[in-house]
Amino acid sequence: MGISLGNSTLCVIDFETTGVVQGYENEPWQIGLVYIKEGLIDSNSMWEQYIHIDEDRPFNPHVPGRHSQIRDILKNSPNKHEVFNKLKNKLPKDGFVAHNCSTEKKMLKILAPLHLFGPWIDTLKISKEAWPNLKGYSLEELVIQLQLQNRIDHFLKHKTFHDALYDAVATASIIEKLVADGWGNISLSELVLDS
Repeated sequence: MGISLGNSTLCVIDFETTGVVQGYENEPWQIGLVYIKEGLIDSNSMWEQYIHIDEDRPFNPHVPGRHSQIRDILKNSPNKHEVFNKLKNKLPKDGFVAHNCSTEKKMLKILAPLHLFGPWIDTLKISKEAWPNLKGYSLEELVIQLQLQNRIDHFLKHKTFHDALYDAVATASIIEKLVADGWGNISLSELVLDS
């Protein structure tokens, strides 16, 4: 059967980005990650890092997050290469998890274009299969409908959505809920997307 969701070590990752602005690529400005070990959030593995953004680089006005409040911090943060040097020691044993993982896959490629990352588990896709009758599947909607707020607050009381670490922990709490609801014995190979 191979490694299952409940006995794996997975890296839940989230990026906050600048969004697309004409003449500029979408770039990461914050990364957050946490590990899920044997179906539970490993609070000791939590890690977050701001990423350098030039002070004159515009952000898409529709992009959420508190980037406008911390432009001074971002201009003095480590660059993408420095962030990847810190990140590479935190790469997962069994795979990555993200909520709607296309953004995270693209941002990792920006940090390290010559590396291959994967396999990937997408909690957006799995949630639609696990709980087909919910009203919505955005990260915020899942936290509310699955009653995960107290679990997230246990780790991060002073953060909220659109903070990379907060969103990573929220995504990790969905994995915990999947395991608690009987998905722990499902093989990772049945859940992963292409790398």
